[in-house]
Amino acid sequence: MKIWLAASFVDTDQFLELARAAERCGFETLTLSDHLFYADFATPYPYSKSGRPRWDARTHWPDVWVTIAAMAAVTTTLRFSPNVYIAPARDLFTVAKQVSTAAVLSRERVTFGVGVGWCKEEFTGTGQDFHTRGRRLDAMLPTLRSLWAGETVALDGLPPLSISPTPSGRIPVYVGGDSEAALRRAARLGDGWIGNRIYTEEQLDPVLDTLRRELDGREIDIIAPLAVLPDADAYRRFATKGVTGTLAAPWWLATPEEKTRYGEGTLELKIATMERFAEEVIAKL
Repeated sequence: MKIWLAASFVDTDQFLELARAAERCGFETLTLSDHLFYADFATPYPYSKSGRPRWDARTHWPDVWVTIAAMAAVTTTLRFSPNVYIAPARDLFTVAKQVSTAAVLSRERVTFGVGVGWCKEEFTGTGQDFHTRGRRLDAMLPTLRSLWAGETVALDGLPPLSISPTPSGRIPVYVGGDSEAALRRAARLGDGWIGNRIYTEEQLDPVLDTLRRELDGREIDIIAPLAVLPDADAYRRFATKGVTGTLAAPWWLATPEEKTRYGEGTLELKIATMERFAEEVIAKL
């Protein structure tokens, strides 16, 4: 079972030390989320009952690829992935060049976690069509793979083209989302799937059933945030269902004593809870 560190809502100045600690503690991948700006969104946030985001204008959303490159410079084995990057809110070449460069600078420790997004205002802000985002992502992914492989591609209205630098190995593509369209996309185009909410067993089982049906025997990584207390035995039980990894943010389950000792929101609290998680869970997997 792979353990990914879910590092959303982290202040930007904490990421480098957090990456060092994640590598030391045995986390496989560090993830961070992607948002372009904060506003009074008219688009409902799909993962809260109120339809309001769980963050405000003070919450940090650093650029994903700049942050990954900086973290890669202070680590040697830790992998990095957006959870998830809203590629269809950008043009093809911005995505291709940023991801490829980050993969090269990290010595191929980048996973491309990608999704279609929910926030129409972000698409409006970048001049991209919100309503065709799924179709455009489906068309974008094969072209991105070709460009990252150093191939020359032909696109309408342009001469044959390629990009550089490109990594020597393949960049894994993990598709996020649990709609039927997202699961089909993961099965057809992805090397893995990332869940976009915290799942109870009852919520996850039908998602896995749909994903298996779409995969039709093909195997991919399945990264599912799980609504269970961190426990090696519980994670092993989900592994029998085909789950290959989960996400954890140990500081969200800090004890009252830890909060008092280190202070809520501090880097010290995050590292202390990560070290406890590593001892109690990761070391036993």
